[in-house]
Amino acid sequence: MKTVRVFIERGKDGTYGAYMPDDNHLGWGVHGDGATASDAIAEFKTEYEDMKSFFKEEGKPFEEVEFAFSYDLPSFLVYYADLISYKGLAKLTGISAAQLSQYISGYRTPSARTTEKIQNALHAFGKELSQLQLV
Repeated sequence: MKTVRVFIERGKDGTYGAYMPDDNHLGWGVHGDGATASDAIAEFKTEYEDMKSFFKEEGKPFEEVEFAFSYDLPSFLVYYADLISYKGLAKLTGISAAQLSQYISGYRTPSARTTEKIQNALHAFGKELSQLQLV
């Protein structure tokens, strides 16, 4: 089954959007909006199911796909805030908790270099966790 990217982004008004880029080569597209990233994802999934039903009702072939969600940095930080604290992320990345908070509030926008630094730190942490063996 084909995997399609879905971008989750926080808008300037503080709401979230989930959308598929145009490069997926499908004959259809869906999006979702919401007050939170979770709401946007839920609406996106509902729209997908509705699109599947529409194609079935019309007797048209529908290519089912799996989704790989990608987040902009503010959306990621908000979405995983219950699991990753600012303090913990600051310790992992070397970026202050105050600076991370400013990204979420929209007061500041992270540079590509800062975003990459956070992503690399999270990947390294994930790799470390995946190699752990608990006894």
